[in-house]
Amino acid sequence: MDPLDTLEATIRARRGADPASSYTASLFARGRGRIAQKFGEEAVETVIAACGADPAKIVPEAADLLFHLLVLLADAGLSLDDVRAELTRREGVSGHDEKAAR
Repeated sequence: MDPLDTLEATIRARRGADPASSYTASLFARGRGRIAQKFGEEAVETVIAACGADPAKIVPEAADLLFHLLVLLADAGLSLDDVRAELTRREGVSGHDEKAAR
C-alpha cells in the first residue's frame, strides 16, 4: 500500500480517538480552524526550508505538510481520491487555462 494511503487510513481511524492519547485526535477535537492553522504553519516551515541551503531539510517539513493536509481533508469529509480526481480532470489542461476557468 502507498504510504500516503496508509497515513490517510490511520488519520481517519484516529478521528474518534481520545484527544489526550493522539495528536491527530486532538487536532480533530480542536476543529477545522486549528487544523487549517497547523497546515498553514507547516506550509511556511516548508517554504523556509526550501529557501535554505540544505535541500534535505525540505523533506521532513514536506512530510509534516502532507500529514496536516490529510487531516484537513479528512475533517472536510474529503480524501486523496478527491484530490487525485481533480488532478486527473486537470491533466492535459494548460495551467493558465485551468486557473482562468476558476
